[in-house]
Amino acid sequence: MLQVRDLHVYYDKIHAIKGVDFDVKPGEIVSLIGANGAGKTTILHTISGILKPTEGFVKFQGENISSVPAHRIVYMGMAHVPEGRRIFAQMTVLENLQMGAFTRKDTVQIRRDMEKIFTRFPRLKERMSQLAGTLSGGEQQMLAMGRALMSNPTLILLDEPSMGLAPILVDQIFSIIEDIKAMGTTVLLVEQNATRALSIADRAYVLETGKVVMAGDAKELLANTDIKSAYLGG
Repeated sequence: MLQVRDLHVYYDKIHAIKGVDFDVKPGEIVSLIGANGAGKTTILHTISGILKPTEGFVKFQGENISSVPAHRIVYMGMAHVPEGRRIFAQMTVLENLQMGAFTRKDTVQIRRDMEKIFTRFPRLKERMSQLAGTLSGGEQQMLAMGRALMSNPTLILLDEPSMGLAPILVDQIFSIIEDIKAMGTTVLLVEQNATRALSIADRAYVLETGKVVMAGDAKELLANTDIKSAYLGG
Protein backbone atom coordinates (compact mmCIF):
# COMPACT_ATOMS: atom_id res chain seq x y z
CA MET A 1 0.00 0.00 0.00
CA LEU A 2 2.82 2.41 0.89
CA GLN A 3 6.34 2.31 -0.47
CA VAL A 4 9.06 4.72 0.70
CA ARG A 5 12.38 4.58 -1.15
CA ASP A 6 15.68 6.40 -0.56
CA LEU A 7 13.84 9.28 1.12
CA HIS A 8 15.88 12.41 1.81
CA VAL A 9 14.34 15.49 3.41
CA TYR A 10 16.01 18.77 4.36
CA TYR A 11 14.95 21.62 6.62
CA ASP A 12 16.96 24.44 5.02
CA LYS A 13 20.50 23.04 5.35
CA ILE A 14 19.64 20.40 7.95
CA HIS A 15 19.59 16.90 6.46
CA ALA A 16 16.70 15.51 8.53
CA ILE A 17 15.93 12.25 6.66
CA LYS A 18 18.85 10.34 5.13
CA GLY A 19 17.86 7.65 2.67
CA VAL A 20 14.95 5.97 4.47
CA ASP A 21 13.31 2.86 2.96
CA PHE A 22 10.23 1.07 4.24
CA ASP A 23 6.94 -0.52 3.19
CA VAL A 24 3.45 -0.78 4.62
CA LYS A 25 1.24 -3.63 3.40
CA PRO A 26 -2.58 -3.56 3.34
CA GLY A 27 -4.19 -4.40 6.68
CA GLU A 28 -1.03 -3.93 8.78
CA ILE A 29 -0.16 -1.77 11.73
CA VAL A 30 3.41 -0.60 11.09
CA SER A 31 5.17 1.43 13.75
CA LEU A 32 8.08 3.87 13.47
CA ILE A 33 9.93 4.14 16.76
CA GLY A 34 12.96 6.11 17.85
CA ALA A 35 14.09 8.90 20.15
CA ASN A 36 12.92 12.50 19.84
CA GLY A 37 14.56 14.08 16.81
CA ALA A 38 14.97 10.77 14.96
CA GLY A 39 12.80 12.02 12.09
CA LYS A 40 9.54 10.17 12.67
CA THR A 41 7.21 13.17 12.37
CA THR A 42 9.15 14.51 9.38
CA ILE A 43 8.60 11.20 7.57
CA LEU A 44 4.84 11.34 8.22
CA HIS A 45 4.71 14.95 7.00
CA THR A 46 6.52 13.93 3.82
CA ILE A 47 4.23 10.95 3.19
CA SER A 48 1.09 13.09 3.59
CA GLY A 49 2.40 15.87 1.34
CA ILE A 50 3.06 18.58 3.94
CA LEU A 51 6.78 18.37 3.13
CA LYS A 52 8.40 17.43 -0.19
CA PRO A 53 11.37 15.06 -0.45
CA THR A 54 14.67 16.31 -1.84
CA GLU A 55 15.48 12.84 -3.15
CA GLY A 56 13.68 9.50 -3.30
CA PHE A 57 9.96 8.90 -3.59
CA VAL A 58 6.76 7.89 -1.82
CA LYS A 59 4.27 5.61 -3.59
CA PHE A 60 0.73 5.14 -2.30
CA GLN A 61 -1.31 2.32 -3.80
CA GLY A 62 1.16 2.15 -6.69
CA GLU A 63 1.12 5.86 -7.53
CA ASN A 64 4.06 8.19 -6.94
CA ILE A 65 2.73 10.93 -4.62
CA SER A 66 6.03 12.70 -3.91
CA SER A 67 4.84 15.88 -5.69
CA VAL A 68 1.10 15.54 -5.03
CA PRO A 69 -0.40 18.34 -2.86
CA ALA A 70 -1.52 17.28 0.62
CA HIS A 71 -5.23 17.89 -0.02
CA ARG A 72 -5.15 15.65 -3.11
CA ILE A 73 -3.54 12.87 -1.09
CA VAL A 74 -6.55 12.97 1.27
CA TYR A 75 -8.82 12.43 -1.75
CA MET A 76 -6.69 9.39 -2.66
CA GLY A 77 -7.55 7.71 0.66
CA MET A 78 -4.90 8.78 3.19
CA ALA A 79 -5.67 10.52 6.50
CA HIS A 80 -3.12 12.08 8.87
CA VAL A 81 -3.74 12.61 12.59
CA PRO A 82 -0.93 15.03 13.46
CA GLU A 83 1.03 15.34 16.67
CA GLY A 84 -0.81 17.76 18.96
CA ARG A 85 -4.23 16.79 17.47
CA ARG A 86 -4.80 20.07 15.56
CA ILE A 87 -8.55 20.01 15.97
CA PHE A 88 -10.58 23.10 14.95
CA ALA A 89 -10.91 24.61 18.42
CA GLN A 90 -13.60 27.21 17.57
CA MET A 91 -15.84 24.65 15.85
CA THR A 92 -18.12 22.14 17.56
CA VAL A 93 -17.35 18.44 17.82
CA LEU A 94 -19.96 17.74 15.14
CA GLU A 95 -18.52 20.39 12.80
CA ASN A 96 -15.02 18.92 13.23
CA LEU A 97 -16.32 15.48 12.24
CA GLN A 98 -18.19 16.93 9.28
CA MET A 99 -14.96 18.60 8.13
CA GLY A 100 -13.34 15.16 8.13
CA ALA A 101 -15.80 14.10 5.42
CA PHE A 102 -15.18 17.11 3.13
CA THR A 103 -13.82 14.88 0.34
CA ARG A 104 -16.98 12.76 0.19
CA LYS A 105 -20.33 13.15 -1.58
CA ASP A 106 -22.07 9.96 -0.33
CA THR A 107 -24.42 11.69 2.13
CA VAL A 108 -26.22 8.56 3.35
CA GLN A 109 -22.96 6.71 4.03
CA ILE A 110 -21.50 9.79 5.73
CA ARG A 111 -24.42 9.72 8.20
CA ARG A 112 -23.85 6.01 8.81
CA ASP A 113 -20.14 6.58 9.36
CA MET A 114 -20.92 9.42 11.77
CA GLU A 115 -23.04 7.00 13.82
CA LYS A 116 -20.15 4.50 13.80
CA ILE A 117 -17.85 7.22 15.14
CA PHE A 118 -20.34 8.04 17.90
CA THR A 119 -20.63 4.32 18.75
CA ARG A 120 -16.84 4.01 18.95
CA PHE A 121 -16.43 7.34 20.80
CA PRO A 122 -19.59 7.78 22.93
CA ARG A 123 -17.99 10.76 24.70
CA LEU A 124 -18.00 12.65 21.39
CA LYS A 125 -21.72 12.05 20.99
CA GLU A 126 -22.31 13.45 24.48
CA ARG A 127 -20.30 16.56 23.55
CA MET A 128 -21.51 16.87 19.96
CA SER A 129 -22.52 20.55 20.32
CA GLN A 130 -19.55 21.55 22.47
CA LEU A 131 -16.68 23.66 21.12
CA ALA A 132 -13.77 21.33 20.42
CA GLY A 133 -11.29 23.61 22.17
CA THR A 134 -13.06 23.03 25.49
CA LEU A 135 -12.59 19.24 25.38
CA SER A 136 -10.05 17.41 27.54
CA GLY A 137 -6.81 16.20 25.94
CA GLY A 138 -8.12 12.65 25.64
CA GLU A 139 -11.38 13.81 24.11
CA GLN A 140 -9.49 15.98 21.62
CA GLN A 141 -7.38 12.97 20.59
CA MET A 142 -10.54 10.92 20.05
CA LEU A 143 -11.98 13.77 17.99
CA ALA A 144 -8.83 14.02 15.85
CA MET A 145 -8.96 10.28 15.17
CA GLY A 146 -12.71 10.36 14.52
CA ARG A 147 -12.31 13.29 12.13
CA ALA A 148 -9.64 11.39 10.18
CA LEU A 149 -11.82 8.27 10.00
CA MET A 150 -14.69 10.34 8.56
CA SER A 151 -12.70 10.63 5.32
CA ASN A 152 -13.04 6.84 5.03
CA PRO A 153 -9.29 6.31 4.55
CA THR A 154 -7.53 3.17 3.40
CA LEU A 155 -4.40 4.33 5.27
CA ILE A 156 -4.29 6.40 8.45
CA LEU A 157 -1.11 8.04 9.79
CA LEU A 158 -1.10 8.49 13.58
CA ASP A 159 1.53 10.77 15.12
CA GLU A 160 2.00 10.35 18.90
CA PRO A 161 -1.66 9.55 19.68
CA SER A 162 -0.98 8.82 23.38
CA MET A 163 1.11 11.93 24.08
CA GLY A 164 0.16 13.65 27.34
CA LEU A 165 -2.71 11.30 28.14
CA ALA A 166 -3.48 9.55 31.43
CA PRO A 167 -2.71 5.79 31.46
CA ILE A 168 -6.39 4.78 31.34
CA LEU A 169 -6.87 6.93 28.21
CA VAL A 170 -3.69 5.51 26.67
CA ASP A 171 -5.23 2.04 27.00
CA GLN A 172 -8.37 3.29 25.29
CA ILE A 173 -6.47 4.91 22.41
CA PHE A 174 -4.45 1.76 21.71
CA SER A 175 -7.62 -0.32 21.82
CA ILE A 176 -9.15 2.03 19.24
CA ILE A 177 -6.07 1.66 16.99
CA GLU A 178 -6.55 -2.11 17.06
CA ASP A 179 -10.24 -1.57 16.20
CA ILE A 180 -9.23 0.59 13.23
CA LYS A 181 -7.09 -2.26 11.94
CA ALA A 182 -9.94 -4.74 12.51
CA MET A 183 -12.18 -2.51 10.35
CA GLY A 184 -9.73 -3.03 7.48
CA THR A 185 -7.90 0.30 7.65
CA THR A 186 -4.10 0.16 7.42
CA VAL A 187 -2.19 2.09 10.12
CA LEU A 188 1.22 3.77 10.14
CA LEU A 189 1.92 4.64 13.77
CA VAL A 190 4.52 6.98 15.26
CA GLU A 191 4.54 6.62 19.02
CA GLN A 192 6.96 7.61 21.80
CA ASN A 193 5.60 4.78 23.96
CA ALA A 194 7.60 2.16 22.06
CA THR A 195 6.50 -0.76 24.26
CA ARG A 196 2.82 -0.13 23.56
CA ALA A 197 3.43 0.57 19.88
CA LEU A 198 5.35 -2.68 19.38
CA SER A 199 2.75 -4.64 21.34
CA ILE A 200 0.01 -3.86 18.79
CA ALA A 201 2.08 -3.50 15.58
CA ASP A 202 2.72 -6.20 13.00
CA ARG A 203 6.07 -4.79 11.95
CA ALA A 204 8.26 -1.88 13.02
CA TYR A 205 11.17 0.26 11.89
CA VAL A 206 13.65 1.80 14.33
CA LEU A 207 14.94 5.27 13.40
CA GLU A 208 18.06 7.07 14.58
CA THR A 209 19.03 10.53 13.32
CA GLY A 210 17.08 10.21 10.10
CA LYS A 211 18.04 6.63 9.22
CA VAL A 212 16.44 3.21 9.65
CA VAL A 213 18.83 1.23 11.85
CA MET A 214 16.67 -1.84 12.49
CA ALA A 215 13.48 -3.36 11.12
CA GLY A 216 11.43 -6.50 11.58
CA ASP A 217 8.53 -8.25 13.22
CA ALA A 218 7.23 -6.05 16.05
CA LYS A 219 7.09 -8.85 18.63
CA GLU A 220 10.69 -9.84 17.84
CA LEU A 221 11.82 -6.24 18.22
CA LEU A 222 9.93 -6.05 21.52
CA ALA A 223 12.02 -8.96 22.79
CA ASN A 224 15.32 -7.63 21.35
CA THR A 225 17.74 -6.74 24.17
CA ASP A 226 19.29 -3.81 22.24
CA ILE A 227 15.85 -2.31 21.58
CA LYS A 228 14.85 -2.88 25.23
CA SER A 229 17.89 -1.04 26.57
CA ALA A 230 17.69 1.83 24.05
CA TYR A 231 13.95 2.50 23.83
CA LEU A 232 11.96 0.42 26.31
CA GLY A 233 13.72 1.24 29.55
CA GLY A 234 14.83 -2.37 30.02
